[in-house]
Amino acid sequence: MFRSLLCLLLLTTPSLTAEEPPPGLTEYLGRQIAMTMHWKGAEWLMRRVREKEESPTMMRRELQVKPGMNICDMGCGNGFHTMPLAKAVGEAGKIYAVDVQPEMIEMLRQNLDVKGIKNVVPIVGAYHDPKLPPNSCDLILLVDVYHEFSHPVQMLAAMRKALKPDGQLVLVEFRAEDETVPIKPEHKMSKAQIHKEMNANGFVMKREFDGLPWQHLMFFGKDAS
Repeated sequence: MFRSLLCLLLLTTPSLTAEEPPPGLTEYLGRQIAMTMHWKGAEWLMRRVREKEESPTMMRRELQVKPGMNICDMGCGNGFHTMPLAKAVGEAGKIYAVDVQPEMIEMLRQNLDVKGIKNVVPIVGAYHDPKLPPNSCDLILLVDVYHEFSHPVQMLAAMRKALKPDGQLVLVEFRAEDETVPIKPEHKMSKAQIHKEMNANGFVMKREFDGLPWQHLMFFGKDAS
């Protein structure tokens, strides 16, 4: 009788599956996780002074993008970096544009249509899963977005799987070491904190560029060990 009741309970009670993520974090390895920027603030991403404040053209030049590369713009928003990257990789290349807010992806689609860009794959990701194909990316770019991940461990594991063997994860984060950078503390990261989190999740730094006005630019590859 007990066995029958137990079987009935298991059949009728919802259970957690492998696809269901754990609860989101508010802190990771001693760092406060910032809130995701709301899609209603998307115009800020396209602000005219961004070139002066962040030198995004210089940043993209340092990525050393080549025609035919497959790149993911993680946290793509309305496409500020997606569109010039799509031009850089050419028709033989591909851009995976990932954002967790469907409204951002819709704005991106509209911008792509206006520009006639065809080599971008828009993806509505989940907070714990970017939904990238395995072994698909030469480079995954995260501009001012990693510090907002509520599931950093799951996201780093998924991105690691999505990178090709010699692919690189590129972090652009406002410098916590510099008090003159006019950004809220929870939206900044120090180099030490970046290393701590990347190393803990199977990544090692390959190179870095310190010439941006406000941000770190750091390149990580898979730790073979």
